[in-house]
Amino acid sequence: MDRTPTPSTDHLSFEAALARLQEIVQHLEDDRLDLEASILAYEEGLKLARYCLEQLRTAELRIQQLSLDDENHPESTE
Repeated sequence: MDRTPTPSTDHLSFEAALARLQEIVQHLEDDRLDLEASILAYEEGLKLARYCLEQLRTAELRIQQLSLDDENHPESTE
């Protein structure tokens, strides 16, 4: 794992962020990183986890809103 700066999550899809997070977890579980690299990986992982959670919350709110819209405006069955 390189020590490049943590990339921004602004342009990552949920799926890309989750894949990167899984990669980081695997690196940390392999226990082959030195202390500094582990800390940087952990920091990036936290950012990605927060980003993924926010994406899931946003999706959940959208689904709830769509469900409410359907309940308030049922389509005619004629």
